[in-house]
Amino acid sequence: MIIMINGAFGSGKTSTAQMLQPLVTNSMIFDPEEIGLMIRKIIPEEVRHIHEQTDDFQDIELWKILTVKVAGEVKKKYQKHLIVPMTLYKEENFNYIYNGLKELDEELYHFCLIASEDTIYNRLVKRGDTVGGWSFQRTAKCVEAFRKDIYQEHLITDHLKTTEIIDIILKRINNNYKCNSTK
Repeated sequence: MIIMINGAFGSGKTSTAQMLQPLVTNSMIFDPEEIGLMIRKIIPEEVRHIHEQTDDFQDIELWKILTVKVAGEVKKKYQKHLIVPMTLYKEENFNYIYNGLKELDEELYHFCLIASEDTIYNRLVKRGDTVGGWSFQRTAKCVEAFRKDIYQEHLITDHLKTTEIIDIILKRINNNYKCNSTK
């Protein structure tokens, strides 16, 4: 099983993943951001293609490719369910990673944590992000992108605690498991 937890920066993905992981037997957190940070270090900007020379490692094509490949190797080697917190608002990256993960494991769940811009701004400030910084600059773009149907299943989190988000995710996963096990 793979559980993708998507949403804008500051939407609660990491907190949700960290609290969810001990509740999902035989699971681990797989954070594609770590792959992005590595790629940014090992591929100098002057080596990257023009369209990859941005401040977002998700624009480096190898990032999405390695995210799927590394996830596959981790699943094969350690036989764990993966919980994947990652902001994937660019459709091309989302589709590539979603479809790649689906090939690795048919039991793929995608949850997109949705919140208003004001809620996200407040959460970013609360966690210590610099007002006007990188995450703030992407909030409006993320909020707009995540309204699209391809990012279903939407969980509107403005007034939810992390424990309530986890309850919704676990209920959905458990209901699907019960439905599939009776076939």
